[in-house]
Amino acid sequence: MFVGGIVGAVMAIVIVATLFTLPPESSNPDIAISDDSATVAIAEASSIYSNDLSLIEIFEKSESGVVRINVQKSETDDVVGGVGSGFVFDKMGHIITNAHVIKDATKVVVTFLDGRSYNAKVIGSDEFTDIGIIKVDADLILLHPLPIGDSSNLKVGEQITAIGNPFGLSGSMTSGIVSQLGRLLPSDTEVRYSIPDVIQTDAAINPGNSGGPLLNMRGEIVGINTAIQSATGEFTGVGFSIPSQTVAKIVPTLIDKGEYDHPWIGISGRDIDPDMAKVLNLKDAVGFLIITVVEDSPAFEAGLIGTDKTIEVEGVSYPIGGDVILAVDEIEVRKIDDILIHLQRAKTVGDEMILEILRDERTTNVTITLQERPNGN
Repeated sequence: MFVGGIVGAVMAIVIVATLFTLPPESSNPDIAISDDSATVAIAEASSIYSNDLSLIEIFEKSESGVVRINVQKSETDDVVGGVGSGFVFDKMGHIITNAHVIKDATKVVVTFLDGRSYNAKVIGSDEFTDIGIIKVDADLILLHPLPIGDSSNLKVGEQITAIGNPFGLSGSMTSGIVSQLGRLLPSDTEVRYSIPDVIQTDAAINPGNSGGPLLNMRGEIVGINTAIQSATGEFTGVGFSIPSQTVAKIVPTLIDKGEYDHPWIGISGRDIDPDMAKVLNLKDAVGFLIITVVEDSPAFEAGLIGTDKTIEVEGVSYPIGGDVILAVDEIEVRKIDDILIHLQRAKTVGDEMILEILRDERTTNVTITLQERPNGN
């Protein structure tokens, strides 16, 4: 379950969300933003951020670019909405937050560091990466875009810091390390697509942090704090952030079109474990077994095959007869996460992707053309 940073939310099992920030307009060559299309490109870090900063320096350089977001989700004035975080993306007033923070909002109010508040307009939202864009018509002096770094350079154990509004406490900072990379996070959508390539951190993230920036020690945004995993609704040591690579890919399209079309293969199945590998006579327990191929999907049109029968071994039923995906575009597939991360990082609708598959104990390559992911069933 995703919680949009609503203060005081308590659930049996809660996954609470948070967010990123985008680059300064002139001081940071890492992100190139055109005046009309807000095109984003990740480049080398600015010399200003070439050396690690202290936590004090990072906070002082970043706090003016982080905002508080109050959301009303009812037309009734006295109904409390939620509190989340966000950060300034550009001088045109675009602000990045989580999609779940602004979902179903009837009114969005952005408050800057000096206390001035503005009504915001929802520009775009992508629930499959939990990224949302809002826009304010604020004084230019208040708009301090934060520099976007390259999350692909992150290492497990690297120190990071998060800024946001936990429990409505504006301008709060926490720090920790990158606990792991490339996590698969279940999304809060009816169709249950997962969010791939997520950063795991032990920096304290709580309700209200959703949509705030995760920064490296050069003061660059490397993620949008988006969720925690907890049995109490409060931070217990595991937080998640959407990587800046995903932000750089998704945000310009959200600003331009209001939505983002994700590529889709159209298969379901299971990772190969040691028992499955033994049943299929595989040397190693790696790969992804296709069990179902969706009709009229890219996989269907490319002729991929799902399982057609099961066998029982020691009282356990195993599906057999389907293709096993061993690699995508020459990248080894150990489990489904590898396929989803490659789609997120490198592919768009209309691209071709080469799958190395095992069929009838022989390997072969199959080329598929990616289509737009259906948002229905």
